[in-house]
Amino acid sequence: MRGMRDERVTITTDAGERAEAVAPVIISASRATDIPARYADWFFARLRRGHLAWQNPFSGRVQYVSFTRTRAMVFWTKNPDPVLPLLPLLDKRGIAYYFPFTLNDYGPEGFEPGLPSLDDRIAVFRELSRRIGKERVIWRFDPVLVTDRLGVDDLLLRIQNIGDRLAPFTEKLVFSFIDIARYASVARHTAPHGIRELTGEEMDTFAAGLVRLNQEWGLALAICAEERDLSAYGIFKNRCIDGGLLARLAPDDAELAAYLRQHPGKDPGQRNECGCIAAKDIGMYGTCPNACVYCYANRSPEQAHKNFARHSLAPEGELITGEVVPEKCGRAAGPGQERLA
Repeated sequence: MRGMRDERVTITTDAGERAEAVAPVIISASRATDIPARYADWFFARLRRGHLAWQNPFSGRVQYVSFTRTRAMVFWTKNPDPVLPLLPLLDKRGIAYYFPFTLNDYGPEGFEPGLPSLDDRIAVFRELSRRIGKERVIWRFDPVLVTDRLGVDDLLLRIQNIGDRLAPFTEKLVFSFIDIARYASVARHTAPHGIRELTGEEMDTFAAGLVRLNQEWGLALAICAEERDLSAYGIFKNRCIDGGLLARLAPDDAELAAYLRQHPGKDPGQRNECGCIAAKDIGMYGTCPNACVYCYANRSPEQAHKNFARHSLAPEGELITGEVVPEKCGRAAGPGQERLA
């Protein structure tokens, strides 16, 4: 008998054909692109339709994903404003959800050119928290990066400015340090801006400064997918897809509870430092027009804008908008390589 994570169901595709689909209990939307900010209408249209198609970024293989058994969703985003009016659909279906909300302040440097202003994003954060509860809106400052002109002390001042305005509207602050050496595209895009990784000493200085700031806020502090141990500062390693939080949000959901009991450990498909439990990510690389210069998911910002434009114009059932048409996908490629255009 297959485990709950691997259960398969039969669906009817948009073309009227029968096909096998995975039926995940937890959906991650998404590590690969900002679905709430850029693809909210698409996602909720597919939720109503009952399934979508996902393309493996390594093999190029197309897989159907059914929402038949979905009990929880995790929405990664930098601007959830477009999704706010659509959340009642999840409430009606009894689906638990929460938002890891990345809210940085790199405006003066222009590192996040596709995002609304800092003030607007803070306002959206607060409004989302008021609507769904502060336990379901997690502040991420991610990634932490430095340049010759932007040092750790500058970052802490900016974080203080944000935290003083967000602390009553969340329970946790999660951060991670930029990884440049790991991703060739990140190294290429960040080099012209003088962005570099923090030294070990700078990481410790940052952690100590954050703890001082948090004496006023009282948030849980956590670090995401990092080898460095900051437990001496009271900073624990995070599970961004967090079974404990989901159990707290949906204490009466028997199917979700059963899944969490059967899959308590980390997702083996994620890198070693990641603490997330297993979930099905449904995003596509190379499709996010937020154009953050440090992004690992876009090999080419220009191509990401083109793919986003194609999404806006494509008819139902075509690439990105609904079901991926396999013969149009092209060759397989690694993360961040655009096979969509």
